Amino acid sequence: MLREFKEFAMRGSMVDLAVGIIIGAAFGKIVTSLVNDVIMPPIGLLLGRVDFTNLFINLDQVKYGTLAEAKAAGAATINYGLFLNTVIDFLIVALVIFLIIKQINRFKRQNVPVPAETKECPYCFKGIPIQATRCPHCTSEI
Repeated sequence: MLREFKEFAMRGSMVDLAVGIIIGAAFGKIVTSLVNDVIMPPIGLLLGRVDFTNLFINLDQVKYGTLAEAKAAGAATINYGLFLNTVIDFLIVALVIFLIIKQINRFKRQNVPVPAETKECPYCFKGIPIQATRCPHCTSEI
């Protein structure tokens, strides 16, 4: 059983899948940093110096200046700023994956049609070899 598991795990497709997952996780971190550190600050500046990480709705009666203060106090909050960052993060990842798959599909070879090796008997409609002069099913001459 251990030998079978080793063979299963060491197949090329399993190793490729593992490498893909690791690279995907690293790519996700890069995109998250891009969204949080590069894209959202200029958008926040354009919208009047809004820090999206501090956009939240406090469900308690107490007012908090930042999300960190609310979390430190244990307040229940709806963190819609963080949600917006996550949505933008997802859209960028989805766009990049779409573009990569589109390029992969573009470079895949088109299936070359295989020349027919059989033809249909005009009398019994069974498949026979192209070179045949007599049908082996109904014995008619072709």
